[in-house]
This record gives sequence, structure tokens and C-alpha cells, in this order.
Amino acid sequence: MEQTFTVHPMSQRFSLDPGKTYEGSVTVVNPADATSDFTYNIEITPYGVIGKNYSADLRSETGHTLIKDWIKLDETSGTIKPNGKKIVKFKIEVPEDAPPGGQYATIAISGSPTNTDNSGMAVESVLELASIVYGDVSGEVVHDGEILENYIPGFIFATPATVTADISNNGNVHEDASFMLSVKNVITGEKIYPKDNESGSYTELIMPETTKHIERDISNLPYVGIVKVSQNIYYNGHYSSKETDLIICPIWLLFTFFLVISSLLVLICLKVRKTLNKRKNKGNDKLSISNHS
Repeated sequence: MEQTFTVHPMSQRFSLDPGKTYEGSVTVVNPADATSDFTYNIEITPYGVIGKNYSADLRSETGHTLIKDWIKLDETSGTIKPNGKKIVKFKIEVPEDAPPGGQYATIAISGSPTNTDNSGMAVESVLELASIVYGDVSGEVVHDGEILENYIPGFIFATPATVTADISNNGNVHEDASFMLSVKNVITGEKIYPKDNESGSYTELIMPETTKHIERDISNLPYVGIVKVSQNIYYNGHYSSKETDLIICPIWLLFTFFLVISSLLVLICLKVRKTLNKRKNKGNDKLSISNHS
């Protein structure tokens, strides 16, 4: 098993006021099955996203990554023994002139534990994880965004089905979009999702000045059938509701249906042709008898 480590929380949020100082921490854990001590290094990086699919950007510095310079770590390196953990504390010192709105950075932890390969040689591997810091600086915060798309497919060849949404944030601070998803079998009336022990609701964080494309897979669907899918979205004072009857038909079944229909059409054509030939032959026989007379 490849040695790894964990960091938690993976993200944390802070409501910030200019001129004040806030405290936080991250915990680095070296697992019980680790074969060596884990030596780590910590750095603060800017955090942003690229494109609608939100690829992480830990390099670009913008007006929303100033918090990178406000975070002060108690330590920047350390060593953890197997089955051990280390709580790394930090402070966020918000300047008096901090601009209102969202501020984003990561507390990035990297390390190089030493393992051995099959030949007994020492192998050093580099591992990296990060805890994202979402800051919300008080002041003239702008909340502005909209739901651009709420899409449910009407036909699929194979499961799972994927519902999507596009949501834009034109403000200067991150916002949460809330989703409620439900699925019911139209033929049997069975509730497919959510089950009694599940919640059909979830949230997606939308970064400022971005548009996010969100995909959600629906599993446990029948291989063949019709299900009613409902997706409701609440975001920044906007509401979108979509309900669609989704047909699930495997391509092999569609091919079989096409083959059966084609065979029936061929049989019908052959029968019609045979009938026409019989009529034609009868007409030729009558004409022959008339000529002999």
C-alpha cells in the first residue's frame, strides 16, 4: 500500500472584519500503517479557479487572493511519527484597508516520506494536500448572480444519468447554491432517490466573478424504464425547478427493436409482392385462355 497522509479540515470559512485577527488550525495525520516518519513543509498559496469546471489555480494572484499575505503560520515544517498527528496553528491578520468581499488561499502541505521498493532500495515520493481558506471580509459586499441552466436529459442509453446546472456569480464574494434532487420510477411508483435514510439536498460553492458547471450522477436506476427526475435550485434569491420523464433504453434493446421492425417490414413486403405476383399470374392465365378462344 502506498504511504499517504491526510489533512483536515479540507476547507474552512472565516467571516472577517478589517483590522482584526483570527485564529485557525489544520491537522496533519501520518497513518497507522505508515512505514516511516513523515516530514512535511507548509506554505501559503493563493487560491482561485479556472474555467467552468473549476480547475484549481494555486499560482495566480488577484484582488481575491490578498489573504495569502494575511495568514501567519506558527511553523512551516515538522515531522510526524506513524499513527501520529500534528495540529498546525495559524493567524489571519486582516489589515485595516482590506477590501470587502471574498478572499481565498490554501494552506498547502507537502512531504517526502521514504519507502522501500521490492529490491530494498529507498524511494522518495512527494505528496501534496491543501486546506482551502475561504474568507469573507465585511463591508460593501455585492451579491449578484443567476441560474443560467438547469438541465435533465430526456433519454439515455446507459446508467448513470447525469443532471447538470450552470450558475454564475457576478458579485465579489462566494455564494452557496442549494440543490434538491428527487427520482421516482414512473412505471412502479418506487422512490429511487432519495431513500428514507438519504437527503436529496446538497450545496455547491460558487466563487466570485465566475460561472460554474455542476454535474451530478444519478445511480441505482433501472436498466430499462422511465423515471421522473426533479431538480430544484435555490441561489442568491433565484429559484429554478425542472422536472423531466427520463427514458432509459439500452442501445442493444434499441437495436433489437429496430431489427424486429425491419424483419416485419421485410415479411410484409415479401407477402405483398407474393400477392401481387399471384394476381399478375391469374391475369396472365385469363389472357392466355381468352387468346386461345
